[in-house]
Amino acid sequence: MNSKREIFISIDVEAAGPIPGEYSLLSIGACDVDEPTRVFSCELQPINQNAAPNALDVGGFSLEQLAKTGVPPKEAMAQFAAWIESFIGDADTPVFVGFNAPFDWSFINYYFHKFLGRNPFGFTALDIKAYYMGATGCTWRDTRSSVIDRKLSPKSKSDHNALHDAQYQAELFRLIRKKLVSRRASNA
Repeated sequence: MNSKREIFISIDVEAAGPIPGEYSLLSIGACDVDEPTRVFSCELQPINQNAAPNALDVGGFSLEQLAKTGVPPKEAMAQFAAWIESFIGDADTPVFVGFNAPFDWSFINYYFHKFLGRNPFGFTALDIKAYYMGATGCTWRDTRSSVIDRKLSPKSKSDHNALHDAQYQAELFRLIRKKLVSRRASNA
């Protein structure tokens, strides 16, 4: 039996609002979960001038500045796909990992399909919040990053920089996975 190796890639985005298409993807940060120094990061030119109240404040972005300094979306998504493909072999499966993955994945999926016609991750994403809930049996309320942070004590912290947050999320994922492996070993 030939099984594919799963390569977990932690991704965080900053956006101008809650939904893709109506609002722009502004920043992508990504890292290999098990090699968090293998990174991708870029800021994108906005596709329109729509911005939800306070959305730009979170990451400190200006749509006007990004229009000048950001990477055009098609080029950004081509660079991101090339980065993924640079270490994903034919026998590997890239797995999208995110903290509140439905939000981040919706922007990444939309932009990959709109600008490249394909998404290297397919139609799935692994949500760290749900993973933690399944691993611990906690309530949904206890999957907030502040609660998980207190329980797992990661070394890195979230700061709304997409790359830093992707690396922080990767650390959380590794800590949860380690907890699961320890639990399985003690139950064996």
